[in-house]
Amino acid sequence: MLFNSEKVQLPRDPNLTDTCNLFLKSRSLPGLLLFIAGAVLLMGIITAEIFYPAGYTTAHSEISDLGATRPPDSISFQPSASIFNATMIIGGLLLLAASLILFWTKTKWYIVLFFALVGTGILGVGLFPGDNVFFHPLFALLTFISGGLAAIVSFEMTHPPFAYLLALLGVITLFFLFFSPVFIPILGDGGTERFVAYPLIIWMIGLGGYLIGKSG
Repeated sequence: MLFNSEKVQLPRDPNLTDTCNLFLKSRSLPGLLLFIAGAVLLMGIITAEIFYPAGYTTAHSEISDLGATRPPDSISFQPSASIFNATMIIGGLLLLAASLILFWTKTKWYIVLFFALVGTGILGVGLFPGDNVFFHPLFALLTFISGGLAAIVSFEMTHPPFAYLLALLGVITLFFLFFSPVFIPILGDGGTERFVAYPLIIWMIGLGGYLIGKSG
């Protein structure tokens, strides 16, 4: 016969198989997704700010203005709007994927829930820019509240003293969110919002790096 119909069995590396299985069952993968999500959000916001026309300030311009400003005189500038909205969508999807994998790894249900809510909120911010007066504020508020709580409950996923730092980031987010009327006259709308949002990005990168290293 010209051809051998028998299947050719390729040699398997048991060490490689065990490593892949361990990677999927550990928290390395959700940690990697969290780290990438935080990096994407941070660099995406910075990049959108770079291409935004003059007049955008950290103190007085909200982060969501990069996607579109509020009505009635809503405006959006390209490519900043596309960069920002795409960044939010990608970041939200990465967090949702991380929460799904955490669910598979038997992580406590309320931790998974808060992670999923953060991802949903960020995704919604990207899908419904600032000119959407109904959905955008709801998704932004969902992001900040669930994000602060997620950072606090992630205390259980790490060990002191790092666990205290993660919880502190969540407390900072919620503190500046609920006491924003006090800080807006001092820091401005944009400055106050950044004290709400940026601790969450730091939390994502920090927790992601911790989970990657812990499972390595």
